[in-house]
Amino acid sequence: MTKHNHYKYLAQKWTKKHQDLSKQFSKKHKNSHEWLINNSKQLAVGSLGGLLLLTTPAGALNERPTQVVSAQVPQIDSKTFLISNLSNLIPESVRPLTETEEVQIGDLLSKSYGIRVSATLNDLRLNRSYGLIGAEQHLARYPGDSMSTHFDGKSEDSNKYYSSGMAPGLGAWGYFATSRSALTEEDTMKEKYYIATQTFLAPDYNQRVGEYRDFFKHRKMLVVNPQNGKAVVAVIGDAGPAQWTGKHLGGSPEVMKHLERVDGKARGPVLYFFIDDPNDEIRLGPVEPVNG
Repeated sequence: MTKHNHYKYLAQKWTKKHQDLSKQFSKKHKNSHEWLINNSKQLAVGSLGGLLLLTTPAGALNERPTQVVSAQVPQIDSKTFLISNLSNLIPESVRPLTETEEVQIGDLLSKSYGIRVSATLNDLRLNRSYGLIGAEQHLARYPGDSMSTHFDGKSEDSNKYYSSGMAPGLGAWGYFATSRSALTEEDTMKEKYYIATQTFLAPDYNQRVGEYRDFFKHRKMLVVNPQNGKAVVAVIGDAGPAQWTGKHLGGSPEVMKHLERVDGKARGPVLYFFIDDPNDEIRLGPVEPVNG
């Protein structure tokens, strides 16, 4: 086989492998596949150089090839693998996950993001770990906080999130700080990246109100949009939504924006798992998968 044919064979083999994976992925999870098509620019693009180095004899590296292969094939990044793997674990309908499904998905998310997550922590859990998220408003961070003070002069954030408005009441645990002067960066981040969960539907909640109240307060969670791999570390800052809404949790304007749940309906399925972070080392905000 000539060098040109050898390179061509490798290119065809790698392209076919990518096509087979794409077909399998699109068949299992149509919505995720459509997102990948519409956001193809986010996928890394590379050459076959690394593969050729691994398969070409050492002596041949010193020889000048008769023709350079210029074709490029897309490389599948960690987020794409995550979306594909999740599509094989998540049920087609948005329902409570089984214990086996929660363990498998929790293990996958822990590996992918390098963060230990689980549906149960300290023998406590929510009513579900997979559900429909809806948009929430901003929460007052301290007495007197309003939309005019909320963004502290950050016009870019104001332009993006001002229209969401301020919730008429406080979060389930009241203000994040006792006054504006007492407001810390941590307090600001908690309000910025908060979610509302149906804490009142947790198993045995009425018999363990005090225990659950203390456990849920600003508890860190990893929230993942399985259709695009977007994820954010957030805290439980409020209780809700009501069962009659048909939604299972809510997200701050910033959370919804990052998860790309702003298509007009501002709702869609997400995974939400507790983060095991006893030393409070994991920062709030958007996160990217670190492992394929």
